[in-house]
Amino acid sequence: MHFDVFNGDADGIFALHQLRLARPVPEAELITGVKRDISLLERIRTTRDASVSTLDISLDKNRDALLALLANNNRILYIDHHYAGDIPKSENLEHHIEPSAKTCTSMLVNSLLNNAFPGWAACGAYGDNLHEQGNQLAQMAGATEEETAILQDIGEMFNYNGYGARIEDLHFHPAELYRAVQPHDSPLRFYDSSDIVARLKKGYKEDMARAIDQKNLGQRGPNRVYRLPAASWSRRIAGVFSNLKAREQPQGAHAIIVENDDSTLQISVRAPLSAKTGAETLCRSFPTGGGRAAAAGINHLPADMLDEFIESFEEMFSKKDNQHSIL
Repeated sequence: MHFDVFNGDADGIFALHQLRLARPVPEAELITGVKRDISLLERIRTTRDASVSTLDISLDKNRDALLALLANNNRILYIDHHYAGDIPKSENLEHHIEPSAKTCTSMLVNSLLNNAFPGWAACGAYGDNLHEQGNQLAQMAGATEEETAILQDIGEMFNYNGYGARIEDLHFHPAELYRAVQPHDSPLRFYDSSDIVARLKKGYKEDMARAIDQKNLGQRGPNRVYRLPAASWSRRIAGVFSNLKAREQPQGAHAIIVENDDSTLQISVRAPLSAKTGAETLCRSFPTGGGRAAAAGINHLPADMLDEFIESFEEMFSKKDNQHSIL
């Protein structure tokens, strides 16, 4: 028995796709979910004597389940770019973990496979808002300017699809998207043979039009905070909206606040693209927070902690060493 456990965003999907193109595993069981559903190993923690590939989810957030799986004689490959903390020592664990703001899991898999599928790695990088790295990988793949734009579209649209509080918020289940690309060794051939990206672009344009109408809560410097209502479109667009705002104003940090149905708040944070640090530290200081240095989030912030969060956001991104003004 083999399990492929992967984040339901572009980076997770394209990291796994590269790995399986190079190392096919017939009849692997797929374990995935919405982008923020990262405690995925918990679903299989009682498994014994199996193999598991784990991609693009924080080891630190899956530590207990990982230790249980290792104790049950499972062989585990772990590839990720999020905060890991102490990595367990086990002959059954192979890990490739690099928590850097300049990489993503698709890029780590690309390196592991000696640049076998740079086009798919470019899609993952674009999805994670790493446009410079995406452009380099597209060039490595020999993509023309028009083809590079297609790779960017694929990455950004698959990433957009991953956001939501529950599967019902998404246009496609992430496992469905993975199965859609699975037959294709080239992202361009996938694009030509499927209407998935076009359907996602239609939803993206509709959701983004609503988001663009939202007002900045207040600006005293380059940092910006937006609050979106409790709605499926808000949950879908929050991450890519924050990426858009980050590219629009690279000197500023951005926080997108979305109201959950249970009266808590979901928050997406982007560190300034000019610095790419601080987002993970900020979010991990609050309940249900995590992520990476450049981009992080909080899944369920109690509403009465919002003022505390904004104060911390201001403090984090107004430090003199980051050269930011307060919100």
